[in-house]
Amino acid sequence: MKKLLAYIGFPAIALGTGFLSSFLSREGMESVQPILDQIPLNPPNIVFPIVWSVLYILMGISAARIFLKQDSFRSTAAVLWIVQLAVNFGWSILFFRMQLFFISFLWLILLWLLVGAFILAARPICKAAAYLQIPYLLWLTFAGFLNFSAWQISQTQTVKAAFLV
Repeated sequence: MKKLLAYIGFPAIALGTGFLSSFLSREGMESVQPILDQIPLNPPNIVFPIVWSVLYILMGISAARIFLKQDSFRSTAAVLWIVQLAVNFGWSILFFRMQLFFISFLWLILLWLLVGAFILAARPICKAAAYLQIPYLLWLTFAGFLNFSAWQISQTQTVKAAFLV
């Protein structure tokens, strides 16, 4: 029963966190979209909820695998998992709702480092839990490119607007 609850509960927590963050950021998504549309490698909008759902499920499975191990180092991995999930939650709000593109880029670097630290902490406990986070780390790298590009585009637009005044 503990195993079943872990494999349902942790993915539900991760998915719920992602959903809440997205819900709280929804108002800014439409105004950020024209900036994102200018980025050549920006995927269609439908890709994002699909990819994030898969990543949140993998995050949850990874956390469940760590939770179920009887290892003295699992608390470090668990703390890193919780912290990275909290930082993940904040990114969408910073990027979409507040449109703080540079701050959200720095926040994303912090998230990338936390996920990397989780992978390193999880690997000795459960290799599968660590490896399940590699797609997340790769996606964060791509998200970093998109975030940085959005910041650059917004800076260019700000400079152009200043000259038009």
